[in-house]
Parts: sequence; structure tokens; C-alpha cells
Amino acid sequence: MIDLRSDTVTRPTEAMRAAMVRADVGDDVYGEDPTVRALEERVADLFGHEAALFTPTGSMANVLAVAAVVEPGQEVLCESRAHIARAELGAHAAVSGLTMRTWISERGQVDMAMIRRLFAPDLGPFFVPTAAISVENSHNFAGGAVLPLADLLDLREFATEVGTAVHIDGARIWNAHIATGTPLREYGAIADVLAVCLSKGLGAPVGSLVVGSADAIASSRVRRKRLGGGMRQTGILAAAGLYALDHHLERLAEDHEHARLLAEACGADPATVETNIVVVDRPDAAQVVEKARAEGVLVSTVGATALRLVTHLDVSRVDVERAAAVLARC
Repeated sequence: MIDLRSDTVTRPTEAMRAAMVRADVGDDVYGEDPTVRALEERVADLFGHEAALFTPTGSMANVLAVAAVVEPGQEVLCESRAHIARAELGAHAAVSGLTMRTWISERGQVDMAMIRRLFAPDLGPFFVPTAAISVENSHNFAGGAVLPLADLLDLREFATEVGTAVHIDGARIWNAHIATGTPLREYGAIADVLAVCLSKGLGAPVGSLVVGSADAIASSRVRRKRLGGGMRQTGILAAAGLYALDHHLERLAEDHEHARLLAEACGADPATVETNIVVVDRPDAAQVVEKARAEGVLVSTVGATALRLVTHLDVSRVDVERAAAVLARC
């Protein structure tokens, strides 16, 4: 089967497995795992921040990152299809006690006019204040769309002006970096806190990181433990992340090229595909999923009339060409 349901389905390569086996480990709850510390320091430096914290999942990383800048009873503003709003089972409300308001953008973009209208200053004990603005780069449900750096700079300027924080859900920020050539430090400079994922396009089996100031990471470490995320000899997992950064970052460009090929096969404009996700409108989406499965290609729906195809490390050019032929018939 050629699995295009998500870039989370990748399996560690043999070389990555070997790196995991060789990992130097310690007890991370005590802060004594050298491989975890090396990964945290490296990722923090990549984004130009003081510190980072390894977490088992991207959802936990987002919950911790947002909670570091938004207190219970405060709000975060985000786009209506943001992962933190639509795909984390309401964790931010259920666990952190915060609220959300959203703007709508077809491509998940920063809409400064709407953000300015939505922003709520602290008006005392009557209204919910906006404590953070969250953006997702690249934007999953907007088909892997990349947020232009100029728009992010405008957002940073506004956030500084009004004294609110910026959170970036950077689960696939590596894809945005490779697609645009924007240095990771420039993305990092936009955000007070980020969450970045290793187990999607980079192909690690587990792991995300919260990135931010030393204070934000110290508070996140406490919350991680409270949520049951304090792990012991985690270096075995962190080693996979280090290997992925060394060997799987630049190759994301191949996934982007493959995604454009799939888009063309499905009748979509390849020019609209910026990274490794293709969303195609089909009124018979569920039927297409079944037809493709019968021919050895797995795709998913992200709505009653929308298909999603995601390219990744375990899908070769030959696989993509075969899948494209199948999808063109479906």
C-alpha cells in the first residue's frame, strides 16, 4: 500500500534505528539525559531562543506552549481551522482553562485587519483579555499553506505594540523553511513560544519540542510532569530527532515536488501546493478513498467533500507516480 494519509505514518530508517540504539541516556526527569539535552539545546539554538523542552506529542507541545503565555480565563486568537482549535480535542480549554476566538482565512493566512478587530485589551474584571495570537506555519487544513514572512513580521509588530504574545504552531515549520528558504531564526524571532514536531516530515517516530524563553520552558517542564509527560531514558527517542535534523531536513524539497505531481493528477493547480499537503475538493470524497484503497493507495478525507494527500519520507518518486495514475482514474 502507498500511504498518503499523513506524514505521521513514516517508520524510522535503519540508520535512524541504529542511532537510537547507540544513544547515551539518563533520567530526563532529573534533567540527566545527555541526548535529550543535546536535542533541546540544538533546537532552541536553531530558532534563536533560550531553551526548549522535549515532549512526546505535538498536541502536548502546543498545550504547554500556549499555557506558558495564556493564563486560565484569558483567550488566544487563531485562524478558524487551526490545529489547536480543531484537532486537539479541546485540550486547551479542558486542560488549560483558556478560551479562543477565531478569524477565517481560506488559506489559513494572517489577517491583520481581523486580528486588530478581534484583539481585546485587559479592561478589568468584566471582559476576557487576549493574551496571545496563534498562527500555524505551514497550515495543515489549508493544504500546507505557508505564511509569508512579511505578514508574520506585521503580526509581531502589532503584538509588541499591544503587549500580547505570539505562539507559532510549527508542527511543519521545517517544510515552510525549506519551501521558502526563510531561516529558522527568522521564524523564531516572530514568536514568544513555538511548538515544533519531529515525527511528521522529518520522519522521527516520536517527539515534539516547546521552544521559548528560559522562564517559559521552566514552567512548561512543570506542566509536562503534571500531565504525565515526565519521561525517563528519553534519549533513545531524542536520538531519532537529532538524526532527522541531520539527514531528513533538506530532503523535504522532494516531498514538495511529489505533492505538486499528485495535485496535477487530481486536477488541482500545482502552483497552489507550497509544501507536502494537497487538499482536493471532490463531492464524492468518501468514494474516492475506497476506490483508491482498492488499488493500493491510501488517502483520507478532511471533510465531506475534501480529500487530503500527504507526501513523506516513505513515499518514493515511483510510489508517487503510481499513486498519481490511480488517483487520476478515481
